[in-house]
Amino acid sequence: MKKYELDMINGPLLKSILLFSVPLMLSSLLQLLFNAADIVVVGQFSGPQALAAVGGTSSIVFLLTALLNGLSVGTNVVVARFVGQGDPRKIHDSVHTSMMMAIIGGLIITIIGESLARPMLSMMSTPDNVIDLATLYLRIYFLGTVSIAVYNFGAAILRSKGDTQRPLYYLFAAGIINVGLNLFFVIVCGMSVDGVAIATIISQTVSAILILITLIKEEGPMQLHAKELRFNRFAAIEIIRIGLPASIQSMVFSFSNIIIQSSINSFGDIVMAGNSAAANIESFVYISCNAFFQACMTFTGQNVGAGNNKRINTIFIQCLILVTVAGFATGGAAYLFRDFFLSLYSSDPAVIAAGNDRMLYVVLLCSLNGILDVIVGSMRGMGYSTIPTIITIAGITGVRLIWIATVFQMWTTLPGLYLCFPVSWIVTSLFQMVCWFYVRNHLEKHTLQPA
Repeated sequence: MKKYELDMINGPLLKSILLFSVPLMLSSLLQLLFNAADIVVVGQFSGPQALAAVGGTSSIVFLLTALLNGLSVGTNVVVARFVGQGDPRKIHDSVHTSMMMAIIGGLIITIIGESLARPMLSMMSTPDNVIDLATLYLRIYFLGTVSIAVYNFGAAILRSKGDTQRPLYYLFAAGIINVGLNLFFVIVCGMSVDGVAIATIISQTVSAILILITLIKEEGPMQLHAKELRFNRFAAIEIIRIGLPASIQSMVFSFSNIIIQSSINSFGDIVMAGNSAAANIESFVYISCNAFFQACMTFTGQNVGAGNNKRINTIFIQCLILVTVAGFATGGAAYLFRDFFLSLYSSDPAVIAAGNDRMLYVVLLCSLNGILDVIVGSMRGMGYSTIPTIITIAGITGVRLIWIATVFQMWTTLPGLYLCFPVSWIVTSLFQMVCWFYVRNHLEKHTLQPA
């Protein structure tokens, strides 16, 4: 194996899963620092309205970038399978098709984001004293969508062979740039949300350039050649087959989160600010869970490609244990020190108090979301994406929308709203486990024919 690669097909699994997951956690941590630095700086130096403006845009960002994020999942699974098969031609075609998707998809999302920023914020009942700042932040942020897409797809390509270290180094460099520019633009230049948005896209562009340089210098079938960037029909179909259901799932999730955000907005800008701070802390807890989702999906994909199906159960069980432990440990720590963490985003006691409800009902129980993701990740690694997507959409979105339309109407409080998160995770996980046993038995008895 090369320096940055992991052998996912042979040898003990636990050590390899941890070697894969820990750098990925740290990478995700640094990526979150882009947005966290924005929120902390504007919250401390520009006030609650600027904090609410930046935090209130997250559901729109997730909605419009969901397609790209889902397709990068498809890239991860497909390239990992071809690595397991040892097919250099298919690896080459998948790499170049993925980067074309990143560039073109990023441009499309930029155009949509620029056009629909203010109308979408208006639909979310964004308060009048926040909407102008939120629109400004969104329109600057979406100028960096191509860079975000290039980095995410490039990192997915490297992850497919177990390389989670170099993306970590690149994000570390970009994170330092982002924090430094945030402080410079806001404190020295006197800017607000526009300053932190500009700092974010500059730092994301740096990480994208570094990932491109790595792929261009890579040896073997993963080497990127600018002149060979094109859509390969077979590779594109495989990536879309796995990635599009994941995209649709993320988009529907984001839609339901927009509805939840609209309900939060009805409580006013102080609650919006508190929710934004708590949601950002939640993101840091979730990355410890998401790393094992990525590990489960990638390890399963390589072993399926190599025809080594006996390791699938072991991968699944170990990732479930690890995600449960990591989720409860980080969620518990975040809740235990909730006032301290919330105070990093705002010194306003009202904002801190408003964030406490989400810390209790969502952040503390975030491991439930991680368990759900690992179950889905295992099935996607086996090549099955449509069925778990349908179940997840019906479970998560259905439960949340029904909850808001019924329970929340009778119990119109923040706890009454936030409880829809853990309830939806539990219900959906139960149905996904039934689906997992079906998919696993089908894979064991038949030649792989994904549904």
